[in-house]
Amino acid sequence: MTDDTTRFDPWESTVATFRGLLPLAMIGFSLALAGCAAGLHASAAYAPQEHVQTVPGFADFIAVDGPTVWMTNRGRVEHWSLTGKIAQVALPHPCGAMAIGYGSLWVADCHDATLDRIDLKTARLSARIKTGIANPRGETNVVIGNGSVWIASDRTGAISRIDPESNTVTARIPVDADTYYLSYGLGALWATSPTRRSLEKIDPQTNRVVMRTALGGYPGFLVAGEGAVWIQEQADGTVVRVNPENGVVTGRVKVETNLKYGDIDAGGGNIWLRTTTGQTFAVIDPQSLVIRSRVGKPTGSGALRYTSSGLWTTSHDIHTLSLWTPVLPPP
Repeated sequence: MTDDTTRFDPWESTVATFRGLLPLAMIGFSLALAGCAAGLHASAAYAPQEHVQTVPGFADFIAVDGPTVWMTNRGRVEHWSLTGKIAQVALPHPCGAMAIGYGSLWVADCHDATLDRIDLKTARLSARIKTGIANPRGETNVVIGNGSVWIASDRTGAISRIDPESNTVTARIPVDADTYYLSYGLGALWATSPTRRSLEKIDPQTNRVVMRTALGGYPGFLVAGEGAVWIQEQADGTVVRVNPENGVVTGRVKVETNLKYGDIDAGGGNIWLRTTTGQTFAVIDPQSLVIRSRVGKPTGSGALRYTSSGLWTTSHDIHTLSLWTPVLPPP
């Protein structure tokens, strides 16, 4: 995922590609090797159907609302089903991954530095909470957990905790500078700082950082699920697995040259990774760290969310929303 107004690329990557004519024997040998490689990391039986809809503008971050989804777009958030757009709500600059809970959609606004609350039934703005936004470029998350809504609210190092009953900030938690990305799961709030290369575990009972883990190049979006915390190391092209109890790195899988932008989710016995290059998304076995499947053609950046009935993806560069069915069965 990436905000459309400012594309933030903290590293430069140059890939040289050599093209040429090969003898027929070499072509056959290359195809044989490719087939072997596919057998090592892809599920040949997994050929999902992509249900595609065109979404004008810049469809990006997704929040699942039953059989439907909400998406950020330019100057608005939109509510879509498989048959088309249901509603939209105008906002100055909705940004980052959203959360659904307490009858509402919660979305950051990078223009006004607010957390906006939208009533799911009426599709109307019901509250604007002045929290601040740690990353006004838009790469960030709003998450829900332990009776609260959480947002990275200051780039010098703060996460705000919001009470959904009163729509007020009840705590500001000191964290590493440039902490932008959040996930709630496995009994804790988890956060990453790409510049400090850190994973932070925040205890919701004490509102304190209780554990830190050193990570690789530019850690970004993360998810707590399938028994571990999973983080994109965007500059390294890897996904790292961290033990939630002791913070130990227990595995790493190389996916692409880099994983800039994109998205990650967990569910159904798999880790789901939205990639910018190589394919639309990759599926990782959380136990073996084998890449079970690489699905779809590369369509640039976008978002991804898992549901038991299908996998939703956006591709903002080609203006699409897709539901992939069926989902990959557990290993």
